[in-house]
Amino acid sequence: MEATPDLQVYDLGHLGLVAGIVDRVGLVPLVDERVGPRPGEKVSTGVALKAAIMNALGFVSSPLYLFGHYWEGKPTEWLQGHGLRP
Repeated sequence: MEATPDLQVYDLGHLGLVAGIVDRVGLVPLVDERVGPRPGEKVSTGVALKAAIMNALGFVSSPLYLFGHYWEGKPTEWLQGHGLRP
């Protein structure tokens, strides 16, 4: 028998659509160009804005200090496209 590759399945819901629209309109590079890099940043302002938009359209009522928990279990590397992990 042939070994099957590791398969991971994620429920994207509407997040794939939102990420695709944000990418299509070019919001991340536009914001990054206008704001520029900040010293010590781990992600650019544009990527952080994309994450905030996706969180806001996630229809959750959790406070902002739990923002990192929102991304646990979601394919952040695929949605953000920058190798980011929660």
